[in-house]
Amino acid sequence: MVGDREGSARPGPMRAAAYAACGAVLLAGCASMPDSGDLRDVESTPRQDTQVRVFAMPPQQDASSTEIVQGFLEALTSDDPRYDTARKYLSPAAAKIWRPDSQATVLANGPSIQTDPRPAGRDGADSITYTLQGSRAATVDAQQAYTPAAGTYQRTVHLTKDAKSGQWRIDSLPQGVVMGKSDFQRNYTSVNKYYFASGTSAGETGQPVAVADPVFVRSRVDPTTQLVRSLINGPTTWLGPVVRSSFPTGTALKKGVSGLTPDDQNRVTVPLNVKASRIGSVKCTEMATELLFTLRNLTPTVESVALQSVGGGRMCDVTEEEAEATAWRPSVKRPDYLYFLDGKRRLVRMTAGGTGTGAVAVPGPFGAGTKPLQSVAVARDERTAAGVSSDGRSLYVTSLASDGSLGDAVLTSHGATENDRLTAPSWDARGDLWVADRNAADPQLYMLAQGVGQPMAVQIPELNGRIEDVRVAADGVRIALVVEKDGKQSLLVGRIERSRSDDQQEVSVLELRSATPGSEEVTAMSWAGDSRLVVVGREQGGVQQTRYVQVDGSTPDGPAPAALTGVLAIAASENDRVPLVARSKDDGIVRLPSGAQWQKVVKDGSAPIYPG
Repeated sequence: MVGDREGSARPGPMRAAAYAACGAVLLAGCASMPDSGDLRDVESTPRQDTQVRVFAMPPQQDASSTEIVQGFLEALTSDDPRYDTARKYLSPAAAKIWRPDSQATVLANGPSIQTDPRPAGRDGADSITYTLQGSRAATVDAQQAYTPAAGTYQRTVHLTKDAKSGQWRIDSLPQGVVMGKSDFQRNYTSVNKYYFASGTSAGETGQPVAVADPVFVRSRVDPTTQLVRSLINGPTTWLGPVVRSSFPTGTALKKGVSGLTPDDQNRVTVPLNVKASRIGSVKCTEMATELLFTLRNLTPTVESVALQSVGGGRMCDVTEEEAEATAWRPSVKRPDYLYFLDGKRRLVRMTAGGTGTGAVAVPGPFGAGTKPLQSVAVARDERTAAGVSSDGRSLYVTSLASDGSLGDAVLTSHGATENDRLTAPSWDARGDLWVADRNAADPQLYMLAQGVGQPMAVQIPELNGRIEDVRVAADGVRIALVVEKDGKQSLLVGRIERSRSDDQQEVSVLELRSATPGSEEVTAMSWAGDSRLVVVGREQGGVQQTRYVQVDGSTPDGPAPAALTGVLAIAASENDRVPLVARSKDDGIVRLPSGAQWQKVVKDGSAPIYPG
């Protein structure tokens, strides 16, 4: 398999023959080295069917130093579980210390290979150095966490010719693997693993909240076992401070276990080592719940998970229904209603996912039009709503019951203009309310505990710019912010940390990271899954687009939403069975049912939202 390298020529006869053989067999892909020793880049790998296994070719006898480097880079993108073929391109000493799983570097177009201009090395004519170059796109670390990256990639590989065999081998190289974006997309897949929110975080039913932690696993190299090991090893560094793992320290798969797959009853049995042998039934159920949520994200047909002791005994068995009774997961909850503001700035609603176009006013003051509204948020239990007045100055919280009263504003902005006042509010599953004040003289993100407490200033030490939009995740431990700086908007995701000092709760948003690297404008965004957002915006020099992004900055598999022009606002539910809804400049409120095109709902409407 080639290394996704730029500027290549057509494959030579040897490679063409190898591809032909692959096509005839149809059981596995294969890769070969180029038949020429000329120094040139190697062609980009075409995307292939996910069921096709791709294996690299070992080095040929008397291969040139260039062919060794090219063949090694090809081997990095194969489906060889332990990179055994890639190691054959290395000297015995280098093969022992090379750690391919320590990091994956993703380049925009793959590495180009250039001869180092420096003089020959310590072995004279029997030594040569090559430089691998490219434009960074991302890295995946040893925890399998994805991080967007930028800048130039430049690393060297050194080769020597063995004095006895006369064969070139790589004896010095960077740790990890490197490949182009298309090879990375073929080789790796993003999967959520699940942990429980730490502290007192609880969902609507009072259960612990399951929090998604996205990682990348090699998609055709026993991904189930990879994912289980990753889950047991604990959360990624970024998410770790706000979640807890139910697996005791030192827990691991039983030695020698691999090839975990569902049986004919769609159950996955997970054998554990002795560290998990003394857990109680509650802890065992929590462990199995984390495993089931995680494995269903990879293989939706999995129906139950059984934990097995080191001696082979059954520890516990958890079904989907039992897991959902143990922990609350946002993407399982289906909202009752879609909400938006009508032409009179009243809050109205219609059945979520319904086919009709009729909307009715909600019970209570927001539906009665007591206070014209600019934006609104409905709590996830759909019993309470928060609304910002039409001038952006005041935030109100009221019941969605017919006898509810408006009461006084719970927060007031003193910004000079409407655009310098309050953003749209947002609720998490704990029942806490979030909103930002854009007042240029005192910009601030606030949280109101249970929507009624004293507004609490949230500390964001890394914030560089002004918050223009706020959407807190249902899990209450992550928050998405649209931040403007020098006329450009970025979508940043931060980790929410809560602590107590002198009996006072303190809330901070830490380690902001970009979910849309390269964006110049973010018009609207909404959570659209446990670790996914839908974003309306454009990149530099581009046009407005609506697309899905992962919280780690990667692009999820699957198609983007159907094109829609002039999008002013967008609303999604964590439950992907609920239609995407938007406000279009030309068509008003529109929705996107699954497998269909955008459909008009009402012409005169604004601020569409689902609960949250």
